[in-house]
This record gives sequence, C-alpha cells and structure tokens, in this order.
Amino acid sequence: MKIILTTLNSRFTHSAIGLRYLYANMQELQDATSILEFSINDAIQTIAEKLLREKPDLIGIGVYIWNVSEVAELIHIVKKISPETIIVLGGPEVSYLPLRVPMKEADYIIQGEGDTAFYELCKKLLAKESVERITPITLPKLKELELPYKYYTDEDIQNRYIYVEISRGCPFECEFCLSSMDEKVRAFHLDAVLEEFEKLWQRGARNFKFVDRTFNLNMKAANRILDFFLAKEPPYFAHFEVIPDHFPASLREKIKEFPHGALQLEIGIQTLNTEIANNISRQLNLQKIEENIAFLEEQTTAHIHLDLIVGLPGESLESFGKNLDKLMSMSSCEIQIGILKKLSGTHIKRHDTLFEMVYSDIPPYDILKNSTLSFEDIQIMKRFARFWDLTYNSGNFTHSLKLLWEGESVFENFYAFSLWIYEQTDSTWKISLQRLGELLFNYLTQEKSLQAQSVADLMLKDMMKLKGRAVPHYLKEYAHNINIKAKEGSSGFNKRQNKGGA
Repeated sequence: MKIILTTLNSRFTHSAIGLRYLYANMQELQDATSILEFSINDAIQTIAEKLLREKPDLIGIGVYIWNVSEVAELIHIVKKISPETIIVLGGPEVSYLPLRVPMKEADYIIQGEGDTAFYELCKKLLAKESVERITPITLPKLKELELPYKYYTDEDIQNRYIYVEISRGCPFECEFCLSSMDEKVRAFHLDAVLEEFEKLWQRGARNFKFVDRTFNLNMKAANRILDFFLAKEPPYFAHFEVIPDHFPASLREKIKEFPHGALQLEIGIQTLNTEIANNISRQLNLQKIEENIAFLEEQTTAHIHLDLIVGLPGESLESFGKNLDKLMSMSSCEIQIGILKKLSGTHIKRHDTLFEMVYSDIPPYDILKNSTLSFEDIQIMKRFARFWDLTYNSGNFTHSLKLLWEGESVFENFYAFSLWIYEQTDSTWKISLQRLGELLFNYLTQEKSLQAQSVADLMLKDMMKLKGRAVPHYLKEYAHNINIKAKEGSSGFNKRQNKGGA
C-alpha cells in the first residue's frame, strides 16, 4: 500500500505538524508513506495531478476551517480521475457533526486526534478487515507517541514556521472554541520534547510557534521552555498562546529577560464585559488582566497580540466599543478583531434561540446577525476589522493614526473613519500603502479639519521610518528639510515589532 499524507496550509510559511505526527507513528508502514504539502493558493486540479502522479493507494487529508471547501473540491477531482484511490479525512473540520461541507465522496473519516488511529486504520485496510466509515474520537497517550520534529525538512526550517507543542487540551470552557471540547489538559514527556527542540535548533530552526492552548498553565513546564530559549543566542522567535490572568513572579522574571522581537504572546481577551463573558462560560478576572497587560507593556519587550470578538451573544456595538477603548487605554499592542464563528460541536449553539443567532453555513461560518447586531452592523464591523488591521495593527501609522481619536473614544472615531474610507474605496482589499496613507491624510485634514503641516509631520515620521522609502507625493510640499532616522526593514515573522516607537 502506497500512502500519501497531505493538506492545504493557509499559506506557504505554515507547516502541518499533524501530518508529521501521523508519519512519525506509521511504524512498519512508514516506508510506504510520504508527505506532500500544498497551500490554499495552489490550483486544486494541479494538486490532484501531483498527488495522483505518485499513484497512491490511499491519501490522508488534514481538513481545517481554512481549507475545507478546497478539500471538498480536491476529493471530487481525485475520485473522478481515480475512483479506486482510498481517501481518509481527519482534522477539526471533520471531527464534529454536522459536516456543513459535504464529504460524501471520502471513504473514511477519523475524528479527533489521529496520531495512532490513522495507522490502525491503514493496517486494517491492508489486512482487508471490515472497517467502519467513521472512527470515533480516541485520545492517544501523548508520552507514548513518536515525536514528529525530525520530519521537518531543511527547507521547512529555512522558510517556514516550525510548529511545536508540550501539551494538548484546555481547562477552560469558552463556548465558541473547539478546545473547550477536550476533557483535560495532557502533557508530553518534557525531557523528550526538549531534546527534539535542541536538535531542531542545531539544524538551524529559529522560528518556533507553540500550538498549546494555555502555555502558562503549568509553571514548571513553561519556565523550562523559556529557559531553553534564554540559554540561546538571538536572533530567534518564539510564539505562545497564554491566558491573561496567570503571570506569577517566576514567569514574569523570565519574560523580562527576552530580547526585543524574540517573544510573541497571544492573549485571548474576546470581551471585557463580565455579563457577556458569563454567557459564553468564560472566566474573566479584570483586575488580573489589567495588571498583567500593564506588566507586559511596561516591563518587557514582548510583542503582544490581544484578541477581541464581534458578535458574542448579547454583546452590542456599544459594549464592544467599550472593550476596545479599554484595551487601548491599557496597551499599545496589536489588537486583532475577529468575527464570531459557529464551529460544529461547540456549545455556542445553545444561544441560537435566545439571542437569535444566525450564522453562515459556508466556511468560516461567521455570524450574520443576532438580536443585538443587524446584518449591516456585522458587515460594517468586518470592514472595521480589516481597516484596523491595515492601519493600526500593521504598525505603519504608529504616530499619525492616533490623531483620529486624541482624547476621545477610539472605537467611535475609528468607526467613523472606516465608514468614510469604505465610501472612498468600495473595497477592503488591494489598497496600497501609498493610497492608504493618502486617505488617512485627507481624512485628518479635510474631515477632522486638522492642520495639514502638523498631520504631515507625523505622517512623514511614520512613512519614512524605513530606509529606501520615497516621500509620498501628497506629503512632498510639507517635507521641508526632512530629517528622520530611518531603519532597515524588520526581521523575523511578526509584523508589528515596536510598541509605539519610531
């Protein structure tokens, strides 16, 4: 039996740790197994051609929210050309019902963690045993798994994020999140994992992205991982997802030691409204959150990424606006604004009737409207989030963007700006940095009636901070004796390294 493991990553710089776990645990079938990765930007028929060129007996495909539509098309093409090829699906998008993208042409589905279940299925098929179409969720013993890290190629190490983990599961029950379905947090053998990390480092790996849902839950393990990096010579980049209310002294001291640009912490805030948090079974310690964000902001050089969600059951635009204003008063870091999604299997469905929650059944299953937000409100906030990402999160307008809201509500003023900019562009995509800057300049000087030279001075400071940039045409008449210290373009994978500096 010839077996191919494949998936469509969301972009080229990503790599599939799941495929490598499957491959690592194929035992005697490993020699007959290979990995072929693609991205959602690749042509589906070309992917099918490359897979079938290998003449596989079986193709295992990882299915996620970002590739489920493309995978459905890929299965259709493969089965049209080679109906005898067995197709096995696994991953979050096929682990819980309902499957909102039909997968009827797939032969088998493995729900949950497939590290060993995929091997067992292949072994049974090879022995021509009778097998059920759906393999239900089972939890492998993590400390008995073969680790996947040696199967990252040299090309992966040079060009892609290296995804790693020290645990699986999440102790919290946030109703919008698939991790809330996990029974408990389970840990890998930390010594064994650290040995593998050291081998990756010796091979040149410098970009580590941890997929643990709650990295700072176990202090002993978290501190050992941080010590691993602190013992290394920069530059390197480590990304962790952390909970906002658990930063004991030992962790704080280590985080303070990391050099600029080396550490990224993703913190899921989602809402600061305690009533809304209770609606979705989310724990919220506002005092601890405020204290810890202040610590990270004032005493570390870590790149902080905070998350807010639009569309949570019961949350109005006014409440969301207060959340954003509060976070902006606490921090100058990146704030990612997401739209609520209804993932199959999650308990968020229990609010459908009371809050009149209406979602799209097309990936990514975004909220369309509810009892507090109309369809138009949601559309406006999707554009708000996109323009926020282009202007604030990009770090391209660090000084000048603040003129939008000086001393006033960030949300209300950016909301007005996002409405205006959409009127000018009728689009949220393919807006060049030059065009975006000109729109901001025009809004500040014409709609906000700010003094042009003062606006231009700050915009020149923003636009000219990187070497090699030419003065934009709309600022040329204001660029008298310009003297700005420009720096080289930022290195590493994270886009917004500085915290308000030039």
